[in-house]
Amino acid sequence: MKRLLSRTVLAGAAVAALALVPTAAHAAGSGGVTGAAFYVDGARYRTVATPNDLSRTGAPAKSFDVIYDFGGAQPNVATAAPGDTDYNGGRWRVHALAFPGGYQTAVDAGDTDGDGVLDSDAELQLAIDAGAAIDTGVVASFTCPVIPLR
Repeated sequence: MKRLLSRTVLAGAAVAALALVPTAAHAAGSGGVTGAAFYVDGARYRTVATPNDLSRTGAPAKSFDVIYDFGGAQPNVATAAPGDTDYNGGRWRVHALAFPGGYQTAVDAGDTDGDGVLDSDAELQLAIDAGAAIDTGVVASFTCPVIPLR
């Protein structure tokens, strides 16, 4: 029972990290197809939430791509998608973000295309370099596909 509860909690964390709309099915850890879940290089993507946990696999960090969790301030940002030469096939480490001066300060520091959000890892990196966003570390590791919105 403890192991099942732990998997359910970790699956729930993965779902939350993707900024999915909460449903009873997701809360139970069963996963499912999402709407627009995150940005990659300015484009919106969706996914299929999968209730799995890769945090104890011992896999090297380079075998994962990163999803930056904006804590609900905006859709999250991933560092790669299918077709990118460095895409790791849907293996993710979620990094939480903090905004010491507030989210809008981070947007002001990094939004180079003027659309009011940080929608690429390059824009996010500008906000991090300016001290307006802080990567607070890994909060989840899991697999899920990346599906472009048409």
